[in-house]
Amino acid sequence: YNVSKLGGSKYDVLPYSIRVLFESSIRNCDGFLVKETDAMNILDWKTKQNNVEVPFCPARVVLQDFTGIPAMVDFAAMREAVRNAGGDPVKVNPACPTDLTVDHSLQIDFSKCAIQNTPNPGGGESQKPTAKLSPLKVQPRKLPCRGQTGCKGPCSAGDSSRNSGQFSAQIENTPILCPFHLQPVPEPETVLKNQEMEFGRNRERLQFFKWSSKVFKNISIIPPETGMAHQVNLEYLSRVVFEVKDFLYPDSVVGTDSHTTMVNGLGILGWGVGGIETEAVMLGMPVTLTLPEVVGCELTGTASTLATSIDIVLSITKHLRQADVAGKFVEFFGSGVSQLSVADRTTIANMCPEYGAILSFFPVDNVTLKHLKHTGFDKAKLEVMEAYLKAVKLFRNDESSSREPEYSQIVQISLSSIIPYVSGPKRSQDRVAVNNMKSDFQACLNEKTGVKGFQIAVEKQNDIVPVQYEGNEYKLSHGCIVIAAVISCTNNCNPSVMLAAGLLAKKAVEAGLVVKPYIRTSLSPGSGMVTHYLSSSGVLPYLSKLGFEVVGYGCSTCVGNTAPLPEAIRNAIKQGDIIACGVLSGTKNFEGRLCDCVRANYLASPPLVVAYAIAGTVRIDFETEPLGIGFNGKSIYLRDIWPTRKELHTVEEECVISSMFKELKEKMEKGNKRWNSLEAPESALFPWDLKSTYIRCPSFFDKLAKEPVSPQAIENAHVLLYLGDSVTTDHISPAGSIARSSAAAKYLTNKGLTPREFNSYGARRGNDAVMTRGTFANIKLLNKFIGKPAPKTIHFPSGQTLDVFEAAELYQKEGVPVIILAGKKYGLGSSRDWAAKGPFLLGVKAVLAESYEKVHKSQLIGIGIAPLQFLPGENPNTLGLTGREQFSILFPPELSPGMTLDIKTSTGKVFSVIALFENDVEITLYKYGGSLNFVARRFL
Repeated sequence: YNVSKLGGSKYDVLPYSIRVLFESSIRNCDGFLVKETDAMNILDWKTKQNNVEVPFCPARVVLQDFTGIPAMVDFAAMREAVRNAGGDPVKVNPACPTDLTVDHSLQIDFSKCAIQNTPNPGGGESQKPTAKLSPLKVQPRKLPCRGQTGCKGPCSAGDSSRNSGQFSAQIENTPILCPFHLQPVPEPETVLKNQEMEFGRNRERLQFFKWSSKVFKNISIIPPETGMAHQVNLEYLSRVVFEVKDFLYPDSVVGTDSHTTMVNGLGILGWGVGGIETEAVMLGMPVTLTLPEVVGCELTGTASTLATSIDIVLSITKHLRQADVAGKFVEFFGSGVSQLSVADRTTIANMCPEYGAILSFFPVDNVTLKHLKHTGFDKAKLEVMEAYLKAVKLFRNDESSSREPEYSQIVQISLSSIIPYVSGPKRSQDRVAVNNMKSDFQACLNEKTGVKGFQIAVEKQNDIVPVQYEGNEYKLSHGCIVIAAVISCTNNCNPSVMLAAGLLAKKAVEAGLVVKPYIRTSLSPGSGMVTHYLSSSGVLPYLSKLGFEVVGYGCSTCVGNTAPLPEAIRNAIKQGDIIACGVLSGTKNFEGRLCDCVRANYLASPPLVVAYAIAGTVRIDFETEPLGIGFNGKSIYLRDIWPTRKELHTVEEECVISSMFKELKEKMEKGNKRWNSLEAPESALFPWDLKSTYIRCPSFFDKLAKEPVSPQAIENAHVLLYLGDSVTTDHISPAGSIARSSAAAKYLTNKGLTPREFNSYGARRGNDAVMTRGTFANIKLLNKFIGKPAPKTIHFPSGQTLDVFEAAELYQKEGVPVIILAGKKYGLGSSRDWAAKGPFLLGVKAVLAESYEKVHKSQLIGIGIAPLQFLPGENPNTLGLTGREQFSILFPPELSPGMTLDIKTSTGKVFSVIALFENDVEITLYKYGGSLNFVARRFL
């Protein structure tokens, strides 16, 4: 569509991201879901921003399996409900092209060359490895190969033959190559065993995915061990420009993960939404959003040599957080943009959830086209893409004299001012300059328990706890590292930072440095391509020597799937009340997320993860203290082994080449033997197994309404939970391993399962009974009724202190509705549909908070929970509420956006709140009991 013909001069000054919205509104204008007035409102963005709601129909949907399985289970249940109501179930299919990546089922049961004897608590039965490799033995100057039969023997570490143009070696069944001869070899024992465990414990849900791929039209399932959803979306699924039947339009996407924004770095408009809204999009409904403000972020200058991509990301995150970009689009421009590679851009765009923006858009430019050429895009398609984007004025050209778009506001950031940082110890927004790390951790020990402090008595801050491990004695103290995870997804997908970690490891090994064996080290590549370039560049054996062995392809440490620490180490930490630390190159570090006994967690760049692992502690000043003692008793400092930018660029040019993308795309399309041989039913309706503990038909459609009803009053509701500020979706939604004392564990035990068979909450998202019991089961949940972190609450009619689920179950049996009281920023963090579905099934009718995270607020409405907000300046304290009262909320027959409601308590107090329905669509969804029932009704 010739959008500029309709837009004229107004179109020419629209931000590029708004131009994509405009094109979509024209292309999808049907007079019903998308109207002419919607398109004209977008064109008048300058005056209409923040004042109107507009629909957006994305070109595609991306799901990952943790959020994808409940979506597909809901589709299967919807087919059942439509059939029961007299409709044709075969018509229930995604209307929007949908890709589901199975990437969240990996758990680290085994790590390093030595296979761990203790299985994950959520484990399955241990299985024999299909291949066994000799342990890697690395000498200071000479490294033998890993003992594979396909290798021809040892060669010098300095042998230039590794980098002599052989990088186009074919990748066969595995991306792992012998780094010295580039011959295909078996994958490490850890990968094979973790893969076997993954397929063994998740067979039932994988069969459900296989069934879905057979019976649903317009959906593609990307099998396990292919890569992480963010990485696969970036490397494989992204089109940049769609071409359907010779018709061209911009690529755009919504996904069930907040890191969907990663593709903004390729010039693709996309962001994360809740699973409930995603299901509606899959059925052909648009996403509705307030026409947003667009913040222009002008980048100037050049970053310092030592600053990695993560430093740039976190620095920009800090600036944008201070600029208050929450709920807005961010769009980058300026001379500094062209100095950022696409990998840098996707890294920055990925961090949107951390500074609250809806998305961070980098328009397509010459850098983007060059990247796409190197990654194997067809030349003819690239020519068409460039011509189309220029024709509709979606191509950004620094050399052009054309006028820059007009923005709501402009934030200026100088890249020259950026220095290395880490983030922690409890929140990603708490940045610490690396040169201040030692003193900052000391301050955390002194501070009162809170967002940073641990409140350790001065006389105990230097305590040392000796521990015996594998026949040797080690000493643990505050700040000791016990988990170190190099992860190459999201903010560390940039090849340069992964190669920097590898080169640093190489120099460290050659200098004689080691990592203590009790530290739980792991290397989790975002895709096979990462392993390929680490292998072909010759750094993978050095990472392995330090304990950073490839453990598999999928989300692991970030989502709490770390194997338990050795028992001796856990006992020592608990005995001495040690503030042990984890350091990882991920995006989430909430307290207790990695492991319940690891209280301080820091986000760092991959090379710094390796550096801290070698040091063994965060209480180190890299400038003045050595990492360790190398050969000949020489002190080795970080500056001695830090790779130069020139070294990085040389290796990157030789290893990150188009053949890697091409070969790995072929691997994705072929699948793998385990997936290809997996059997699954082919019936139009899924044959539910009543004995199943993985897949259960949910109860969302039990009250499928053919017509909307007036909102029902909430009378004499008790408060289920009284929460404070910054309650995240991690606190609400079930995630990680299933604790043996939890309500979910009791349910599974009653079903005849042993703790070894519990698996994780993520793997059981297709079972609403497990997920409901896991809602609000986080050990760090701080309920003001209890006064300390614990997944407990008070059942007021009986006065009992119970698990949250048990209390909610009692309230439901008594016919008593419940609500939640909360502080500011309720629902922070990644988008999780069970953070809304779980409370709904617990009987929660409304949440009353001081403020909300926007995506989570939309999810509450999408499931049928009313999001209510205190008036400005008011909260439970100012109103004199204890949470022990009963609350009655009356709804008028007709709701309107942003209207005020009155709440009356059992003590006689009456106060007003704001009903956070932003538009007529949200009101309609709430009347129908949520978007699932609204969509299902279309098939009747």
